[in-house]
Amino acid sequence: MEKGEPRACRDVIKDNISETCTCQKNFTVYESFEKNVYLYYGLDNFYQNHRRYVKSRDDKQLLGKDDTAVSNDCSPFGTDGEGMVYAPCGAIANSMFNDTLKLFEIKLGGQAEELNLIKTGIAWPSDRKIKFNNPPGSLNSTGAFKNNVKPPYWTKNVYELDKQDPSNNGYKNEDLIVWMRSAAFPTFRKLYRKIDHNMTGFKFSFPKGQYYLEVEYNYPVDSFGGKKRMILSTTSFLGGKNNFLGIAYITVGSVDQLNINQNTPYSD
Repeated sequence: MEKGEPRACRDVIKDNISETCTCQKNFTVYESFEKNVYLYYGLDNFYQNHRRYVKSRDDKQLLGKDDTAVSNDCSPFGTDGEGMVYAPCGAIANSMFNDTLKLFEIKLGGQAEELNLIKTGIAWPSDRKIKFNNPPGSLNSTGAFKNNVKPPYWTKNVYELDKQDPSNNGYKNEDLIVWMRSAAFPTFRKLYRKIDHNMTGFKFSFPKGQYYLEVEYNYPVDSFGGKKRMILSTTSFLGGKNNFLGIAYITVGSVDQLNINQNTPYSD
């Protein structure tokens, strides 16, 4: 590949997992869909139902009851080389999906406007209320998590998952809670965000028109031969309508080929 050519994000991340890569995919919604509309991410060929993987967690830790010792089920993602406990521990948490997805509407004049996406209310209420709680103390490295370090594959600490909203931070973070509910099959989708229908033009529906998906690509899938997808649907995780926005069912494998804003030496 000649220097200066754009590279697929999957290749950038494969070469350097700490590299930043952003890609974009345009799509068309041909008919408006009544609210409410939900944004999912999907993974293919990811076996969250593997026996050892499903057990690789510590529910006592996730309830905030003990930060100094963890279940042997978390091994080899229980403690680091110095004996510090990973928060959260285990293979499930360590492999948490961490791409950032944004949606933009392309207006008639060609300008793009980012859509408001709601990040709370995406987890099962029973999970959030009963199964997850933060340890006592401030959500920082000297308070509630003073005896912990971030999992090896994470780029931030658990108390940094949502610093703007303390009620959605730490073990109470809904992205974490959604991920920790293991899928039964190797091809699955998980709720990522809800479309904010208080936006102008979106009060009653998700209007037809031109859009694009922007992906901050952090989550590698080549290691397990997988694919990533984005799905817009009028079906929530609790059921309801079953109308999929078929045109907005995007395989992120194709997004891999569109690299318009890479922070790499090969960017345009």
